[in-house]
Formats: sequence, structure tokens, C-alpha cells
Amino acid sequence: MVPDEGRYAGVAREMLQGDLLVPTLNGLPYFHKPPLLYWLDMAAMQVFGINEFAVRLGPAIGAFVLGLALFLHLRRWHGVAVARTGLVVLATTPFFFLGGQFVNHDMGVAGCITAAILAAVRAFDDPDRPRSWRWLVIAWLFCALGVLAKGLIGVVLPGLVIVPWLAAQRRWRDLAALLHPLGLLAFAVVALPWLWAMQSRYPGFLDYFIVEQHFRRYAAAGFNNAQPPWFYLWVVPAATLPWSLWLWPAGRRAVGRALTQRDVQQGLYLWWTIVVIGFFSLPHSKLIGYVLPALAPWCAMLALAVADRGPTVRRVAGAAAVLCVALVAAIAWQAPKSQRDVARELAARLQPGDRVAFVESYPFDIPFYARLREPAFVLSDWDDPDLLRVDSWRKELHDATRFAAPEQQRALWPVARIDALPCLGGRVWYVGGADAAATMARVTDATLVWTGRTARLWQAPGRVCAPARTP
Repeated sequence: MVPDEGRYAGVAREMLQGDLLVPTLNGLPYFHKPPLLYWLDMAAMQVFGINEFAVRLGPAIGAFVLGLALFLHLRRWHGVAVARTGLVVLATTPFFFLGGQFVNHDMGVAGCITAAILAAVRAFDDPDRPRSWRWLVIAWLFCALGVLAKGLIGVVLPGLVIVPWLAAQRRWRDLAALLHPLGLLAFAVVALPWLWAMQSRYPGFLDYFIVEQHFRRYAAAGFNNAQPPWFYLWVVPAATLPWSLWLWPAGRRAVGRALTQRDVQQGLYLWWTIVVIGFFSLPHSKLIGYVLPALAPWCAMLALAVADRGPTVRRVAGAAAVLCVALVAAIAWQAPKSQRDVARELAARLQPGDRVAFVESYPFDIPFYARLREPAFVLSDWDDPDLLRVDSWRKELHDATRFAAPEQQRALWPVARIDALPCLGGRVWYVGGADAAATMARVTDATLVWTGRTARLWQAPGRVCAPARTP
């Protein structure tokens, strides 16, 4: 599924074949997201080869961490029966089932945030017993991994959950203990080396990665998928069907016990859910995967509401499992927007010395499926004054040129000079949609050689050009 899966699988493949520390997109340093997903996928590709299965192991590991952390926590607080029910609810929730095999950073950070919060809860589990420094260090380690998974939310969201939860219980000494030097040291050792290495190599990295990609992106209105503040109030119940049919009794139980009985367990689940959904409801840009960190408390409340309904749980779980598998099968069959067919045709025709150019688009999955060894030329109007105002594939690539060497920047080729590419020597393979036909008419000797489901392939022979026409 593009753009996400093609983009992130492609970045991991480029890192595997190039620099193991620096994420690159089409050969350009790409710092929209940190590298944990790419590292996991690189390791998987080393073992299983460059394929879809390998790059889906990254999110699958994040899903496993989330599920294991929830199961261990529920078993400790509520017993084995509730823990099993909670794991069944989680595993047969479409939101979790699809998210655990969708190649992007959301499930990884959700697993880290869940493990961090529940490890911190374990560290301060019983106010009448000594704190467990081991679990506190583990919590900080998962916060660090969360930062490497998707940025500052890896530490911000656990803080927003744990700090008010402890404060509501007036556990001031435990609040101070959160900043134990051992925990901070563990966080620094894991999270800071990559950030320091990138800032050392690319001055301005921290401003872009932290200020622009976190604070400005959170506050700005020009990014993709603008939605109203109540977006998640219907999306989360819809994405957790059929279990969300018990949302009303689960919510009523949690609110009643948290407010009237001061039940700190129900209070944790309720507050955790409110924090995550509320935090991501504030920005204009909203994507479904952002609220995956709310799944653990959401499923915990649902599990407590249905745990004593054994036959019903089994029937619903069976229907939910069929629904989950059917959704994945339907998506795989449709392969929305995938250009795998064109990529494979291109790979079969490419010869040493050939060049590849993308016309007014960046088909994120083609470099992955075609196994391109060199960056493609991306043809567009790179001087467009509106380019930086709207979040798009063009802005992603243009942002990357801030950290690119001059020879890397040449990959962003002006579409007005499309006919000059064959002058560089070797054949040129142009890839574009049906709307690229008019632009391709400007290329001398270009021939349409293949038409796929969503894209077309043209070929132009190399030629010797007059000096005035060479770049």
C-alpha cells in the first residue's frame, strides 16, 4: 500500500544497501522519522531477503511487544482469565490486526509506549511496597526505543499518562523517583547516540527533526488528512468492532469505579485512553494509526466488561478473526495504488547504464520492487512557490535536499528539461501515469513500451547533444 508501505520499505532497503545509520529516500537524507523501524526491517531483509514479508516484521515486532505487555499486566492485576480475554480482544481487533502488518512507524511506537507505561506502573505498583528500580529502568529503556521508533511522543505520552496518575494518588515521592539517575542514564544511552551522530554529520538536523517535524507539524494546519476534533471519537470504535459493541458497559464500569470507588486501575485505563485520543485530536492532521497507543487500555476495559461471558467471547472472537483475515485478503487482492506490475516490467528491461525517471510523481513502491541500485530522476516543477506550503511527496523530497550533497540534489530534475535526460548517456526509462502522456510528448524519440494498471513505461535512447543542451 502506497505511499506509506512503499516509502518506508524503500528507505530500509536503501539503508541496507548503503549507509546503515542515515535513512535515505531516493538517495536523499530522509529525516521525517527516526530509524528503529528501518533497522528492524534491514535485519529481517538480511535473513529473509528483500520482500514484503521481511519489511512487515518491524511492525509485527511492535505488535508483539504491545500484546505481551498487555497480557502480563492484565495477568498481574486481574488474573489469568482476564489476561487471556484481553489478548483475544486485542488480537482480533481489526485496528490491531491490520496495524501489526502495515509497514509504518505507528505500531512500533505504540508497542514501546505501552511497554513503557506498564513497566512504570509495575515499578510503582503497590504504594505500600518498595519501588522496583529494575522496572523503572525498563520503562525508560522503552521510552528511548519509542523515541527511536517515532520521535518525542515515545517519552511524552508515557509521561502524560504516568505523572497525572501518580499525582492523583498524591504519591509525590514516586513522582520524584521517576527521574532516578539510572533511568535517565538508560534513556540517554539508547536514544541519544543516533541523534548526536546525525546532528554531527548534518548541522541543522535537530532543528528539522525536533522543531519542524514535531512542534511545527503538531501545530500547523498544512499537513495531510485534516479532520475535525471529534474524528477519533468514531474512528476508534469503528476500528475495534465487533468488541466496541461493549463500549458502553465497559466505559460506564470504568468511569463509575474510577470516580466513586477511586479505583486506580480503572482510573489508569480511562486516563490513558483520554490522554492518547485527546493528544492526537488537537492537531488538524489526523491519521488512524496515531492512536494505536490507546489500544492497550481500550482493550483492557473491554476485556473486563466481557471476561465473564465465556461462550459469547468465543463466538465473537471467531467472527472477529474471520473479519480481520477477510479485510487483509481484500486489501491484498486490491493492492490499492500499487505499481508493482510496472516495477517488475521495468526490472526485467533494465540494463547496466540505463537511467530511470519518474514523471510528475514519486511511485514509492517502484524502487523497492524494481530493486533500483541508483536514485531515479524525479521530474517536477521544483521552483513552484506553492511546493513548501502543502504536505506532499514533492515537499518530502524537497526537504531532504537540505541535507544532500550537490550531486544528490540533481535527482530532483526540472520537468521543463525532461528532453535533456537522454543527453546524460544511456537509455532512459520514464515512468508516469496516464496524465504524463502530454509531458512525454516533449521527449524526442520516446516510445511507450508498456502500460500497467496504474502507470505507463516509456523508453528513450541515449543520444549526443549539443553543448548548449547539456546540463
